[in-house]
Amino acid sequence: MSTPLFSLTNIAYSHDDGRRVLSDVNLVLHAGERAALTGRNGAGKTTLLHLMVGLLQPSSGTLEAFGKVRASQEDFYEVRCRAGLCFQVAEHQLFCPTVAEDVAFGPLNLGKPHHEAKQIVTDVLELVGLAGFEEKITHHLSGGEKRLAALASVLAMEPDVLLLDEPTAELDEVAKTRLIKVLNDLPQA
Repeated sequence: MSTPLFSLTNIAYSHDDGRRVLSDVNLVLHAGERAALTGRNGAGKTTLLHLMVGLLQPSSGTLEAFGKVRASQEDFYEVRCRAGLCFQVAEHQLFCPTVAEDVAFGPLNLGKPHHEAKQIVTDVLELVGLAGFEEKITHHLSGGEKRLAALASVLAMEPDVLLLDEPTAELDEVAKTRLIKVLNDLPQA
């Protein structure tokens, strides 16, 4: 079998106050695989995703991403380029005035020319069902629209893997159904 995108071995994490959140977590994710982490609030799902992209450091265990052990912040630069994380709270991800600016931010910072970034914006907004939202002010969007805009900003980076923290939160049934179809049609793990 191919090298896993992520391989977590005996990962543990404790908060600064000593409260243990994760203990002996093992997870392997290969290209094309789909996995869902379920559990009660406070079970550590968000913490695990943050560990996977280096926003937090495990207390113990080994975290491999894209075939390399990752331990220092420098080790995670490549991971953050290849693993797109959608935060649980969309507002934490949206910081530009308009939807188009938010979606274009990543591609432009990767050095894509403006005409290419503009096409990426058009394509991913169409994909997530937000075509026509380019000039909408992000803080005026509904909760579900913000979530879809945040997903679009992640997809614009063309990641190898998507890490989605509660992706259907705040979406109505129509938007949930569309999102699930979009996710099922994507090539990313």
